[in-house]
Amino acid sequence: MSKQIKAIRGMNDILPQDTVVWQYLEDTVRRLLRQYNYGEIRLPIVEYTELFKRSIGEVTDIVEKEMYTFLDRNEESLTLRPEGTAGCVRAGEEHGLLYNQVQRFWYMGPMFRYEKPQKGRYRQFHQIGVESFGLAGPDIDAELIIMSARLWRQLGLREQVRLQLNSLGSNAARARFREALVAYLRQHQDALDSDSQRRLASNPLRILDSKDAGTQAVLAEAPSLEDYLDEESQEHFSQLRRLLDAAGVAYEVNPRLVRGLDYYCKTVFEWVTDALGAQGTVCAGGRYDGLVQQLGGKPTPAVGFAMGLERLVLLLETCGGADHLQRGPDLYLMSEDPAQALILAEQVRNQRPELRVQCHCGGGRFKKQIKKADDSGARVALVLGEEEIRQQEVTVKFLREQRPQERVAQARLGEYLAANLINQES
Repeated sequence: MSKQIKAIRGMNDILPQDTVVWQYLEDTVRRLLRQYNYGEIRLPIVEYTELFKRSIGEVTDIVEKEMYTFLDRNEESLTLRPEGTAGCVRAGEEHGLLYNQVQRFWYMGPMFRYEKPQKGRYRQFHQIGVESFGLAGPDIDAELIIMSARLWRQLGLREQVRLQLNSLGSNAARARFREALVAYLRQHQDALDSDSQRRLASNPLRILDSKDAGTQAVLAEAPSLEDYLDEESQEHFSQLRRLLDAAGVAYEVNPRLVRGLDYYCKTVFEWVTDALGAQGTVCAGGRYDGLVQQLGGKPTPAVGFAMGLERLVLLLETCGGADHLQRGPDLYLMSEDPAQALILAEQVRNQRPELRVQCHCGGGRFKKQIKKADDSGARVALVLGEEEIRQQEVTVKFLREQRPQERVAQARLGEYLAANLINQES
């Protein structure tokens, strides 16, 4: 007997009983982005490796340890995308969409990183990314944050998340801060955890994000990025905070908030939750004004964010935000005459397209069919027996409510369903 082939570790199947939550989340996000007039862009999963080395930074953990990189048959180095922003910039620049233009894009799809799999964090994971190009002011930063706050309200998660803000300043200001931070940390190098010691030479700002208690104790007396901000970045951050205050969006300033990618500047933000344990960030982003030029384009201001769908699905399920979702059909139609059943099912789908109709297939006695209907989770069984077929009627049997069954003329079944099946979940 052949050995069973299983999925690659960290690359998971999403089964039908689970995709209802994914579809609800994705549909909610699509409707929201349409409200804000963001257009969908669909990007390749594979890009040239150089794109990520130049954008993310060669000394980041992603490029050094986490990318799925391989040589194709032409001996060119290709990489499964670890994030979406670089590909979005590449596409916008390649198709002439960025220079002296304002663009609002969004994308959705799988990303790939070779990390240790854990709950809510996988090697193939899914993100929704939102990017805006051509706008330098804090008002677009505020719009993105306000948009994300609206999403949490629509998903019923507003009480489960909180917003953290910081400013990384200009590249020059950040370089001055980095120099001061490294000088301070070298004096306390032995007290840092091993990851932070390694990052000290390559990506010291990420040390600020360390969860290690010993490292955090060292950082308590470290230089503050706020003290090194340039005047323009300070004013940008102040205006952003005023806009969020005016919009009623609560936030906390976290001076140690940094992003793991080299291209960020000025505004950075994260929506975090305490409901998922260590995997607390559910949405993160910020401004990356230098990335387009870094990838060969003209200077173009830009800002965006990304959300991990696995974590949001987990948050919805953990906090009860998915409990209202219907996972079975609305109607389960059964008959001893398959032709009559299929015809009536099509009639119902034509008249009430918002309803989910499952037609029984495979034959069997009515008793067995009723059990199948009940097991399906359907709200209502439609029964076509010999008498119903002769009289051009159908028996409506409520499976989840204490209501008497009724015989209804097939010609007015759509009208009857509209009056008696309310509060449908799409």
